Amino acid sequence: MYDYDVLVIGSGPGGQKAAIAAAKLGRRVAIVDRRDMIGGVCINTGTIPSKTLREAVLYLTGLSQREMYGQSYRVKDDITVGDLTTRTQHVISREIDVIRSQLSRNHVSILTGTAAFIDPHTLSITSADGIDARHVTAEKVIIATGTKPARPDTVDFDGRTVVDSDQILNLDKLPGSMVVVGAGVIGIEYASMFAALGTKVTVVERRDRMLDFCDLEIVEALKYHLRDLAVTFRFRESVVSVERHNGGTLTLLESGKKIPADTVMYSAGRQGLTDGLGLDKAGLAADNRGRIKVGSDFRTEVDHIYAVGDVIGFPALAATSMEQGRLAAYSACGEEVHAMRAELMPIGIYTIPEISYVGKTEDELTEASVPFEVGIARYRELARGQIVGDSYGMLKLLVCPDDRKLLGVHVFGTGATEIVHIGQTLMGCGGTIDYLVDSVFNYPTLSESYKVAALDAMNKMRAVARFSG
Repeated sequence: MYDYDVLVIGSGPGGQKAAIAAAKLGRRVAIVDRRDMIGGVCINTGTIPSKTLREAVLYLTGLSQREMYGQSYRVKDDITVGDLTTRTQHVISREIDVIRSQLSRNHVSILTGTAAFIDPHTLSITSADGIDARHVTAEKVIIATGTKPARPDTVDFDGRTVVDSDQILNLDKLPGSMVVVGAGVIGIEYASMFAALGTKVTVVERRDRMLDFCDLEIVEALKYHLRDLAVTFRFRESVVSVERHNGGTLTLLESGKKIPADTVMYSAGRQGLTDGLGLDKAGLAADNRGRIKVGSDFRTEVDHIYAVGDVIGFPALAATSMEQGRLAAYSACGEEVHAMRAELMPIGIYTIPEISYVGKTEDELTEASVPFEVGIARYRELARGQIVGDSYGMLKLLVCPDDRKLLGVHVFGTGATEIVHIGQTLMGCGGTIDYLVDSVFNYPTLSESYKVAALDAMNKMRAVARFSG
């Protein structure tokens, strides 16, 4: 007899949904995490704080209102770290309350401490001070420990002048200048936020471009807006060293360039939090980035142990982690599991302005020799775009000319991460752009862009058909 039917390690998005799903199926469930990390990295240092910070930046700088009120418009002239963290801490505390309430309502036991395997079915739960430890047994185990920022060994992080993407939330003052090393999602999100606050930002990236998995046209539009916020890009450049001085930092690049700045933020990917799990005692191993290998049902190489969320690698998003957690719990409880449809997973990037997409990019379709037509709607042509002061946003639909189904949806601008789901739903249901053309959308809305873009694609296909017929 085991203490629990399902034991979940980690209370981030994947762990929460796994625990609640198993509890809904009538299993005895416990979730393990440190007292100060309920909600995981997502709530405490990652998704929620960074997105709340973004909203605070947009509001206090008045950035999104300047189209109407002029480029000098600001809600507050001297924005402090306190102005930003007050809102962030409020949202974090409310979210933690919600999570605790959900776990309690579903009778999920919260075991406070850190977990490590003793054998495949037994784990030791150690208190924060390392003094108390108890053993618990479980029939099924779901690992959802998440990740931490990867730190190059050659960099001396001090939490003030040289920081990672967790430490940047704890700066005691807003830097006048900043170097962001790495132009991935996290790096570009923070680069855009600090640039909006007036920080002079330089982004250093060893690759040819940023966000190379996104649609090139969308990325170019974002780059234009970031440059308008005085962001400098240094592509095909690598950092040799970062020197700390009393007046700030000096970043030396391989090309010989030297960049002075108050602060350097490293965004060099993420490392799975698996070091202290004792995976070898459960018959498991992680790769050099701390990631655990799983199958399509999120089962590891040990039959009764599952892993979900960032600890299994790409796409490492809160939204996908939640669904992985639910599906892993269903599999662990013997329920039928429908595999996740990777082509329907939306990607949201909370830059300023934001980006979201689902499906294929133009480059991917071209490389695969798949014909497509493009339909575009620009926010400046929508009444709602004028009302909200967004003259740069756009929606792009990639359409199959044979059956008129959507191959990809790409959005840039206000509400991108919200309105992408209209296209996602149409793709998931196998619908065609005829539905968008024939639908009536509320007016004025940004969602109306779907009808405009669908009509654009339809008219282009008709023009082709006239010559082909």
